[in-house]
Amino acid sequence: MYRSVFRAALFAGQVVVVTGSGSGIGRCVAHELVSLGATVALVGRNQDKLAAVQAELQQAGVSEDRVSRHGADIRDEAAVKALVTEVLARHGRIDALVNNAGGQYIAPLASIGAKGWQAVLDTNLTGGFLMARECFVQHMAEHGGSIVNMVADMWGSMPGMGHSGAARAGMVSLTETAAAEWAPHGVRVNAIAPGYIASSGMDHYPPEAAAMLRKMPATVPAGRFGNEAEVSASIVFLLSPAASFISGTVLRVDGARPQVRMGMGPVAASAEVQQRGAVRAFDGFSLYQTPKVFQS
Repeated sequence: MYRSVFRAALFAGQVVVVTGSGSGIGRCVAHELVSLGATVALVGRNQDKLAAVQAELQQAGVSEDRVSRHGADIRDEAAVKALVTEVLARHGRIDALVNNAGGQYIAPLASIGAKGWQAVLDTNLTGGFLMARECFVQHMAEHGGSIVNMVADMWGSMPGMGHSGAARAGMVSLTETAAAEWAPHGVRVNAIAPGYIASSGMDHYPPEAAAMLRKMPATVPAGRFGNEAEVSASIVFLLSPAASFISGTVLRVDGARPQVRMGMGPVAASAEVQQRGAVRAFDGFSLYQTPKVFQS
């Protein structure tokens, strides 16, 4: 069972849509929300991955009526409209949306073509907009709700991933705008900005990126990678009643990485310091899978 810091049954009776829930952070979020009583609609393009997560949840004792899976490409407007309609037909409500789906590839700006640029914007910005809009239009406008969007550590730029940085910055602005426009309907909209998280998303990078990935913790004041459970807990907090007066904000989960400046010298906390209570890694997800790049 998931080891959450939040009280049992916190989301009992609520329906949460989680995009990109077939792997990585989305998979972790689905597990935590279900452990807290939520009914979860798993959304992704890969039905096999969604089926695997659904099976994991059912093996943990979750009843079939509390987990559904929905294959959809969130970049396709018609598909998103149909998806939200399908979730409402199945569950009767949508209390929250976790706009987790996203992705990018490593490339300098000079080598990115229009097609590649647009693909990353569609995945990380347009798709999230479509999901949020349809959940609002089809249900939340009349009933209220909470939305958590996914951005990234793009503060101060994202060299090598400029397309993703542009999309994520756009999502921050979208989050702030939606928070203002939808507040009169009882809808809160926030965003999570993960830093260097050891998640299965790292497995999509080319083999030559392995050396770079292994060096990343040395550039983080916390001295380590974050993990999926730490991001999930932050998302759950923003969805919870404790965040009822929080909207239009971005919660960074990054170990203070954006505060690093040139000339500071070594910044990473020592292994001993990393074991102190306030900063010790929290991992409530027993089914966490270490990225392949760190398994050798």
